[in-house]
Amino acid sequence: MTDRIISPKKNSEEAGFDVALRPRSLDEYIGQDRVKENLRILIEAAQARAEALDHVLIYGPPGLGKTTLAHVVSREMGVGIKVTAGPAIERAGDLAAILTNLRQGDVLFIDEVHRLGRVVEEVLYPAMEDFGLDIIIGKGPGARSIRLKLPRFTIIGATTRLALMTAPLRARFGAVYRLDFYKEAAMLQIVRRSAGILGVDVDEEGVSEIARRARGTPRVANRLLKRVRDYAQVRADGIITRAVAQDALALLEVDPLGLDDIDRRVLWTIIEKFEGGPVGLETIAAALSEEPDTIMDVVEPYLLQLGFLDRTPRGRIATRRAYHHLGVEYREQAQPNLF
Repeated sequence: MTDRIISPKKNSEEAGFDVALRPRSLDEYIGQDRVKENLRILIEAAQARAEALDHVLIYGPPGLGKTTLAHVVSREMGVGIKVTAGPAIERAGDLAAILTNLRQGDVLFIDEVHRLGRVVEEVLYPAMEDFGLDIIIGKGPGARSIRLKLPRFTIIGATTRLALMTAPLRARFGAVYRLDFYKEAAMLQIVRRSAGILGVDVDEEGVSEIARRARGTPRVANRLLKRVRDYAQVRADGIITRAVAQDALALLEVDPLGLDDIDRRVLWTIIEKFEGGPVGLETIAAALSEEPDTIMDVVEPYLLQLGFLDRTPRGRIATRRAYHHLGVEYREQAQPNLF
């Protein structure tokens, strides 16, 4: 698979920087105003009743701040947080071990919650609804079930694939919020804030250039800022101007709209190999030697947001805007002969 500037592998230093860049309160959290206002009400109401927060489900494309928001909620509530992921909880016993170590009011954050196994989900249902854990003791005819009482806690689930969650699990979340791509004004604030934390010398035009190419995604903005900072230290005088940012991003193959190499390869594949579509996701993935999930979760959301791609019952279609962006003459899609 191709490494991408928008989602590189993290070393320990990068991971440490990512943690430092995360906002620690709702006031520091930039953008997503509707979600923040709803969470403020939820948190204040729970604190007034001295209760644990209701279970929260957050969904949306990767990199928009779902994990960060979970940590912010735990701090606003003044409680601890434990972090895990759906694929990491392989057995019901794994979940039981996590739940029995929670304290009153604690937050359990489950990333990729749609990837929980069915057996694990069955254990989770009574824990979420009744704060009880059913355990089977013994085997065969002599087996019996006992219920352990759990402290009241909050599960915050995060997913990029809401449709893959089972209906019973989704129904047990009392609050469901979607995170959308960030507007340019919010992205400017995020880049300025991150530059200040990292001690990067960047002028306003440099901030604008990075924010404009960050795909409306804070994670991408922070990655681009760090890579442009590296370029400025090595090839310039350490100050990020518009020209320095443009040169650095051109070297990274990030175009003025934030598309990188794989984004363009997806569009070129649809246009050149399959005459603009429609073409199925599996076929596109095979042509690019990429995973279908990578294309669906990481590439497609932004292309759809830009209006470069259209999903139809027959497959993906490159739109007129995509042709124009790539400098290719637009060809009308061939209509199927129904007779």
